Amino acid sequence: MHYLLIYDLVPEYLERRSEFRKEHLALAWKASERGELILGGALADPVDGAVLLFEGPSPEVAERFAAADPYVKHGLVRHWRVRQWATVVGKTASSPIKM
Repeated sequence: MHYLLIYDLVPEYLERRSEFRKEHLALAWKASERGELILGGALADPVDGAVLLFEGPSPEVAERFAAADPYVKHGLVRHWRVRQWATVVGKTASSPIKM
């Protein structure tokens, strides 16, 4: 199954992230190497959110990431949520549908 971890960022995110970016990216690359985090990044114009795509048997993998993320711990993320994403098209779709 696929899960989206959606971050709502604080207005001063760009000014504050440098202090925590190395630790955040290390956490993200480790999750990617384990096959949990597929893609992730900030939304642009404006930079007010971020989306991370996870793959796993439950939303717990994304929830654990958010709980450990220094951006969340240090208040750069004002709110986060995990949503199951019913993927139906693409090589790695969870439930491929071809007509």
